[in-house]
Amino acid sequence: MKEIEIKIAIRSCDVSELPEDEQVLIEKAKNATLHAYSPYSHFSVGAALQLENGAIVIGANQENAAFPSGTCAERSAIFAAQSQFPDSPIIKIAIAAQNENGFLMDPITPCGACRQVILGIEDRYGKKIRILLYGLKKIYVIESAKDLMPLSFVDSSMS
Repeated sequence: MKEIEIKIAIRSCDVSELPEDEQVLIEKAKNATLHAYSPYSHFSVGAALQLENGAIVIGANQENAAFPSGTCAERSAIFAAQSQFPDSPIIKIAIAAQNENGFLMDPITPCGACRQVILGIEDRYGKKIRILLYGLKKIYVIESAKDLMPLSFVDSSMS
């Protein structure tokens, strides 16, 4: 039996260390939490995407009494972007979350389904998506969805 070691790089920084466009994207993700509909979990998530064409699209989690019928902020933003700008790849996504006490101290990460969707968009366009995960204490910067899912399932996996 052989052991395989997989390494990923996640940078941690303060918002002030990011370029201005990424600081703006994080602010848009934070503001998007105000559009969440989360009467059950009281956990509001916002996502803001920057497309290659410069457009910014936001999304927020939307809950439903029939729990599987809701959707996450990341997927609501991604699907909106794909519907409005199908020819423009996503180049960055910022994600923020707050509960009844305010924004979380540590960054929130996408759920497994959202990770798979982000990865699928990277694969579709052949371009990495820079992921910015916001927390009051720090921001995680991840260069590609493959860093969130190093053993990934994409279109070529079915060949």
